[in-house]
Amino acid sequence: MNRRISPSPLDPVQHPLLTQHRIQLRIKRDDLLHPEISGNKWRKLKYVLRHALSEDARGLLTFGGAYSNHLHALAAAGRQLELATAGIVRGEADSINNPTLSDASAWGMALEFVDRRQYRLRHTQAYLTQLAYRYPGYHIVPEGGSCPLALPGVAELWQELPPSDELILPVASGGTLAGLLSARPAGTRLRGYAVLKGKGWLAETVHQLYPPADGDSGWQLRLDHHGGGYAKCSAADRIAIAQLSGELRVPLEPVYSGKALLGLFRDIAAGCYTPGSRLIFLHTGGLQGARSG
Repeated sequence: MNRRISPSPLDPVQHPLLTQHRIQLRIKRDDLLHPEISGNKWRKLKYVLRHALSEDARGLLTFGGAYSNHLHALAAAGRQLELATAGIVRGEADSINNPTLSDASAWGMALEFVDRRQYRLRHTQAYLTQLAYRYPGYHIVPEGGSCPLALPGVAELWQELPPSDELILPVASGGTLAGLLSARPAGTRLRGYAVLKGKGWLAETVHQLYPPADGDSGWQLRLDHHGGGYAKCSAADRIAIAQLSGELRVPLEPVYSGKALLGLFRDIAAGCYTPGSRLIFLHTGGLQGARSG
């Protein structure tokens, strides 16, 4: 994390649907920020890792599913910083051979598999205290890296963007959306496409991470394009995402940016965006997950 990262490209894209509805769309290619610590993970972890190093942490412990981009990125960062890493993984131990966890394990991350009941305890103080006892000196990073320390790294994205009417992004754990809200320019709205079933609790998570969001009318969550839940994607939607990827010449995966970009195009087709709008879509990376699809 010591290397200086150049701003990711901002690519204009063309598509008949955009022309038909007079929409200008550019894609912020954060998937190109780093080959292993991809996209919003680089931005969210930047100050989290600096804090852990300032505390002389022995290691980093975090949480995620069997195909988690966050686990993958944190394992890569730990290897680079020569910090031990541990991951509490929701799922069965036979997932250890999938590409995501194979990388994490090869980079030195100790993986502990738990069932869904135990995984739900990850926000409780008693469980976190137990983990701190078992992993002394480890800095505990919340699932997805979404915590107050993640917000300033994400907010720096605005320094790389020109004026626009709306910034569009996929939303999972809420940290990227909260970070962008914390520095939102007055003339730009934020629209987040939930890639999981986030009705109710997802907006509350954003409020908890950034309390002023509660009084900010300049953002919206789209909750009806999750495709059935996190990492769920129908065969038809996979085909549609692959087709959109080819038409735009932008690599996509079916968990985060692919699902959200497909939702954006469906909303444009439905007339949900004002003709003449200047949109920027944030590609949050995570393409490594496509290997497990």
